[in-house]
Amino acid sequence: MKKNCLDDLPRQLTVGEVAERSGVAISTIHFYEAKGLIKSTRSKGNQRRYSRDILRRIAFIKVAQKVGISLSSIKLALMDLPGERTPSGGDWGELSARWRNELDEKIAMLTSLRNQLSDCIGCGCLSLSICKLRNPMDELSLNGSGAQRLLDKQP
Repeated sequence: MKKNCLDDLPRQLTVGEVAERSGVAISTIHFYEAKGLIKSTRSKGNQRRYSRDILRRIAFIKVAQKVGISLSSIKLALMDLPGERTPSGGDWGELSARWRNELDEKIAMLTSLRNQLSDCIGCGCLSLSICKLRNPMDELSLNGSGAQRLLDKQP
């Protein structure tokens, strides 16, 4: 019988092997697991063991994070996959289309912040009373300084 090159490889990976092969820190792997993004099983010695497809799942998470997708959105997307399987190329296409609006909103927000920051460069005030970045839309300041809401509640 012909021997497959995968026959010599262990069926499951240790956390150190996953870290080495994925290029992420062990603490990151533990963090992803705590957040429900990945799962492990336990060996008889109570050590974490990961299936080999975890490497693709971690790559998916890292790429999604790199383009600005939040971990909560990534988790929801992974939970939507049938049987919580590892994402395929087709899955990435569908998910990236879904995330397009989220990214467009972030781009618009960052553009607005950048434009506001341009007004502040050189000012250096960061005044609590007038700075649009430090204290945006502070309507209560129009009533004077101090704790305005506390003053309104007194008889």
